[in-house]
Order: sequence, then structure tokens, then C-alpha cells
Amino acid sequence: MFGIVRNRGRVRAALALAVVTVVTGCGALGATGPGASPGGNGLEKTTLKVSILPTTDLAPFWLAQDEGYFQAEGLTVESVIAASGQASLTKSISGDADIAFSTYPPFFTARSTGAADMQLVADATSVNAKSNAIVTVPNSPVKTIADLAGAKIAITAKNTASDLLTRSVMQDHNVDFGKVKWVLIPLPGIAAALQQGQADAAYLPEPYITQAAQTAGAIPVIDINTGATQDFPLTGYGATRKWVQENPKTLAAFQRAMQKATHDALFDRAKVEPLLVRFAKIDEDTAKLLTLPGYGSILDSRRLQRVPDLLLQLGAIPSPIDVNSMIGPQAGR
Repeated sequence: MFGIVRNRGRVRAALALAVVTVVTGCGALGATGPGASPGGNGLEKTTLKVSILPTTDLAPFWLAQDEGYFQAEGLTVESVIAASGQASLTKSISGDADIAFSTYPPFFTARSTGAADMQLVADATSVNAKSNAIVTVPNSPVKTIADLAGAKIAITAKNTASDLLTRSVMQDHNVDFGKVKWVLIPLPGIAAALQQGQADAAYLPEPYITQAAQTAGAIPVIDINTGATQDFPLTGYGATRKWVQENPKTLAAFQRAMQKATHDALFDRAKVEPLLVRFAKIDEDTAKLLTLPGYGSILDSRRLQRVPDLLLQLGAIPSPIDVNSMIGPQAGR
């Protein structure tokens, strides 16, 4: 089982400094910029619906709600629970939500297929050391990454982060994924599937890694935070281009609140753990033990370009996508 998350030295410090800088700059904008005054004056809308999934990636979002950062920006933010990243995206496209939280692949596949013209509006998480892994159980025939060739591997769905990152790690280690039997199972059911032999191995993020270790004796085969998927952009927030164009001040208010909350989450784990217990329905012991993802809020096009590039490489999209064309305006920049 993976241990408690630790700071990542100079890289994490540099990220934290960048967040602090942006938050400080946004504070100045909030005082003098158009439509950014407290109480929602000038905002196109003051009630915001955000479709989310109850995962550890949402800690800064819950923190922004709990600490009143949205309220300070004049926003009332309502959570709309979605069953998956794709379902979350669909709620944004249909108008049931203003902003959608998801892993990154659905945003790019929607753009590639013409299903929706989505813009990315805020970062959320990246793969962190020991926060995402391919795991197995002691009675499985899979003992090493080489054993994954031809195995039954549980993922949530094809062309999702679980699928793409698993295939990328296998490719890095020259393991053929062409004969893998992919078993599609929602995250909450994967530990039981491993126990019952329905799958030989599985891709899992936290908190499911820690929970599967506790309930099924799951052990890591390989950490996803290696090779081509090290520090890989994992989740973010998006909205339709139409919504972004019609609500620039509301979007900026949301971004400022998220930047401040992300800063807090990076520096104070004690604020994060109770939120995971309350909102992600994780028990206190798991919240203390699990490895947190790498939190972020500012969208970096060079970093995010890795996502559509991997989608293209693995055949999940038919043609290249320039990330710059999908990044919306960001408060403080």
C-alpha cells in the first residue's frame, strides 16, 4: 500500500509559488477589474452549476465552497453529481451544468468528433507519485508488468484516462497490449472484481488504491507516475465555448476562487482530509493514508499538449489538436 503523500521538493515549491503569484495578482484584479467586485456586482450570473465526481481531485473545489471563496466572489456554486467524466461533460453540453469537471480525454475527444466545442477553463490535478497505479492481488497470475500481456485488465471505459495511461505504461515497457482483455468496471466495483477473479489487474487512482489494499489486499504492479506518463495532466474543468464567451466575468470569479483554494490545498493537507471524508465518502483512516494527486489550477498549454498527443499516438483521435485553441481566458493572465 502506498504511503502518505510528501512534498515533491523544488518542483512542488515552484508550482506553489506560481499559484501564490497568480492568486496575489488575481486579488488585485478582484479589487479593480471589471465585474470582479464582491457580492457579484457585474457578474453575468451569480448562481453557477458545476458537474463533478466525488473523487480526491475535487478537494480544492470543496475547499472553495467550505471556506467561502466562491461566496466572496459573489458566486453561489451548486454541485451536480455525474457518474463519469463523460457524463459530466454531457451535462455541460446539454446546459444542465455551466462548468464540467472531468479527466482530460473526454474534452479532446468531444472536440475531435465534433460533439462539442469545449474550452478548458481551469486545471485540477496531475498524476502524482503513487496516486495512480496498475494494481493486482496476491492470487492473480499477474506478478510483474510483463504479465499484463494477454491479461484481463479492469478499466472504467475505453479511451478514458484509465485506458490510455495503462496502455502508455505498457508501451513504455515493451508489453504488448494488443491481446489484453479489457474489462469495463466502474471504479467502486474494481476491488471486488479483482478479488473474484473477474480481472487479473486494474488501473486505479486514489482513494481506490488505498481502499483496494484494505479490502482486497491489492498491491501495485507499477506506478503510473513513470516514463511518458510522469506528472501527466489528469483532470480539469471545461465549459462550452458559447458559455465562456457569454460569461467572462463569472468565469473569472470562479477561477479566482479555485486558484485560492488550490493554493490552500497544496500547503495544508489538514484542510483537505476532512473534506474527503465529508464529500468523497472516504473514512478517516483512508483519508490519512491515501496519496493525494498533484493539485493545480492554472492551465499550461505546453503541459496539456501531452494529452491530445497521447490520444493521437494511441489512435483515440484521428488528427492532431492544438491545445492553445481550447484554452479559455484565465483570471490573472
